Amino acid sequence: MKNKLNRITIDPSICHGKPCIRGMRWPVEVIIDMLGSGMTIEEILNDHQELEKEDILACLTFAKLYLSGHSIKEEV
Repeated sequence: MKNKLNRITIDPSICHGKPCIRGMRWPVEVIIDMLGSGMTIEEILNDHQELEKEDILACLTFAKLYLSGHSIKEEV
């Protein structure tokens, strides 16, 4: 799991320190929002070719850990 979460970075100089994908300006919350709006992983990847399937799966893992109360700092 830790390997998957290596794709999630937190940098105060990028998106105000929000968790993002691989140092890009893609906050985890935006990916979760796209999935929540009904977009499939394939649709997201087709629309945003800089993203990879593993990025989206990492966002889901990050969200699960965050919501379950696990310490994200230990994982990232």
